[in-house]
Amino acid sequence: MLISSHARRPAGFLAVLGLAGALFSTPAMAQTTASTSAPATARADQPPLLAPWGGPHGGGPAFDKVKVADFKPALETAMAENLAEINAIATNPAAPTFENTIAAMERSGGALDRVQAVYGVWKSTLNDKAFGAVETEMAPKMAAFNDQISQNLALFKRIEAVYSSPATKQLTPEQQRLVEVDYKQFVRSGAKLDATAKARLSAINQALAGLFTNFSQNVLAEEADSVLMLKTDKDLGGLPASLRDAAKTTAGTRKIAAAGVITNTRSSIDPFLTYSDQRALREKAWRMFTNRGDNGGAHDNNALITQILQLRAERARLLGYATHAHLRLDNTMAKTPEAAMQLMEQVWKPAVARVHEEVADMLALAKKEGAPANFKIEPWDYRYYAEKVRKARYDLDQNEVKQYLQLDKMREGMFWVAGELFNFAFVPVTDVPVYHPDVRVWQVNDKTTGQQVGLWYFDPYARPGKNSGAWMNAYRNQERMDGKAVTTIVSNNSNFVKGKDGEPVLISWTDATTLFHEFGHALHGLSSNVTYPTLSGTSVVRDYVEFPSQLLENWLATPEVLNKFALHYQTGQPIPAALVARINKASTFNEGFATTEFLASALIDMKLHLAGSQKIDPDKFERETLAQMGMPHELVMRHRTPQFSHVFSSDGYSAGYYSYLWSVVLAADAFSAFTEASGPYDKTVAARLRQNVFTVGNTVDPAVGYRAFRGRDPKIDALMKERGFPVPGAKDGPKDPAAKPRAAAKPKGK
Repeated sequence: MLISSHARRPAGFLAVLGLAGALFSTPAMAQTTASTSAPATARADQPPLLAPWGGPHGGGPAFDKVKVADFKPALETAMAENLAEINAIATNPAAPTFENTIAAMERSGGALDRVQAVYGVWKSTLNDKAFGAVETEMAPKMAAFNDQISQNLALFKRIEAVYSSPATKQLTPEQQRLVEVDYKQFVRSGAKLDATAKARLSAINQALAGLFTNFSQNVLAEEADSVLMLKTDKDLGGLPASLRDAAKTTAGTRKIAAAGVITNTRSSIDPFLTYSDQRALREKAWRMFTNRGDNGGAHDNNALITQILQLRAERARLLGYATHAHLRLDNTMAKTPEAAMQLMEQVWKPAVARVHEEVADMLALAKKEGAPANFKIEPWDYRYYAEKVRKARYDLDQNEVKQYLQLDKMREGMFWVAGELFNFAFVPVTDVPVYHPDVRVWQVNDKTTGQQVGLWYFDPYARPGKNSGAWMNAYRNQERMDGKAVTTIVSNNSNFVKGKDGEPVLISWTDATTLFHEFGHALHGLSSNVTYPTLSGTSVVRDYVEFPSQLLENWLATPEVLNKFALHYQTGQPIPAALVARINKASTFNEGFATTEFLASALIDMKLHLAGSQKIDPDKFERETLAQMGMPHELVMRHRTPQFSHVFSSDGYSAGYYSYLWSVVLAADAFSAFTEASGPYDKTVAARLRQNVFTVGNTVDPAVGYRAFRGRDPKIDALMKERGFPVPGAKDGPKDPAAKPRAAAKPKGK
């Protein structure tokens, strides 16, 4: 999952790059970007949040000097400064040119970018009541600020003049791309509306900002306030030692008198549902997790969702679009909601058919174990019995696999892959401030030249006040304006549960896949080699940004990684070839479940936003639409509507959750380029991938970039083969996928 923002662009621009709830008011679990075009030195009297970033390794955020009370005045000061910069550009008496308008905008807002970068870290990882109060107050103000830029008529006229000027055709391709991006985003943000419509649009954006904040705070509160207490040792039944230890540690940390505690986050709930042999407790855990935001009372999100949908529909109409979905997809690879729906429906039927097969297998096993004749697989049973079937059919126990997946070793494996494919070296550093003791930092260098390309922060563990799931964000984007090379700062964030002190953290195969996925986002940012920060790194359209991260998942399963880094936590021996073979054999197992739970969320998201101005009762809409779709009763959406933070804590992934499937089609097809060559580490293919995908940011149209890499447009065939689904147009069913385990295409985050 990506988290992203850019202070110098209007709200519509932010909505494209994302901010799905992990930052501030406008949008995709997002990437925070911060310019370094500001002066290199700070004034002695300058507040830490506003000061240019100093220190070693190219400088970084002064996390050790941050106080929550400083956020509001720092944001207000930085916004006022940025508005003054924008006004100077807009009122410049000189004729509009690329340099005095477009480039000048790139240079503006440095202080605000820095403040927002740190603000985003607090929002997503250290969100307590004090910060929540600041966020509630500032979200509408920040939305209004964005509108003051996007609706500045004099500024837009200058941008429009540059966009329409014949001289623009003489600019470099990257400069032409930046002009086009700026112009279209201002138009999408209402720059051409009349004064009355602009005022209404701004009111809508401010209202949405407040609703987004309330939504995300409600989800965070329900995750923080609800836990499942395991009162006796019997309640720990079926749990492997690592989960027992984690549950006991959590109980101690939270000072709860119990044998163990399961927190209300996916990283705790999913393993519990997989291994607990206490069916009543599985149901209790499942209901606690799936009903977040849907329990009535102060933290219920249903009324907020209705308001968000109404306001989005009105905004789309103001901007000349039929629905919010049409607005959101206008500048994506899919182009239209109809194209996205066509892809999802193409996969939906075979996925549901596979679910029915999986349920039949689970029922047969349950009855063999003595379940009554009328026994039904319920949603809280699915993971539990699926794991039993996996073990019986493939002699594959995920607990056995976990013994070889140490978090630190998997991180080292990611570094090694980055060295092979991207020529990066990661060097740990301890002389930069961090915002929490769990966070570690590495300097990233080019192995050949030794030149620094960025810093990588890693925040791996769950804690109160931290968003659940996993995500990447950038504190600073790579750029080289005005002849000054600025390196990026990126971070990866996870929610692994700590066990006993001094013992390695063991993670599941799915968790390891997620780790590689988010690292793919980080490599996308670290590889960036562009001039202008707006076009840098991961600043690409929503249904392309997940492609590099989905693609990197494939390298986890390569023999080179497994033999070097999948080492038993006690013996240090590499994972046995026989176990790897069993993993490969089971690589399409449970794909019906994984694909269906994701697609259910993606389809509901799209259908909600295609409903236009229809007033939606979220619970009723979800229930009735899933029934019409033929949703199997044995599972639920990966993200039910009242907790769907991707979609309702910002505009980030709204009408865009489909993008994970779109991106995984690209990823499956792209990985085939390696397997068709000499393998996953083919140097020629890797160089072509870096040149056309990872380094270019948004300087080229993504479809053009992909064709330059692959030599053609993507095909769905590789994805369907990976899932073990029928390939469209094929006479026979798909063969077994290539010998590599593969996680389902689903969001690696909230």
